[in-house]
Amino acid sequence: MNDEITYTAAFEELKEIVNQLENDSISVDELAQKMKRATELMKICKDKLIKTEEEINKTISELS
Repeated sequence: MNDEITYTAAFEELKEIVNQLENDSISVDELAQKMKRATELMKICKDKLIKTEEEINKTISELS
């Protein structure tokens, strides 16, 4: 699933969920589903950041 969505798309969707939470525009019925999706999105973002960091570190080490 992580490769199916870009970091930017995941981050934008996560920001929208946070905005909905801050504005109380999520019903109690939707809350659990939105929180589950937010958790998935945070994992996607974290995984992509870690992968990018590893790639950068590898490139830097190859240049040294």
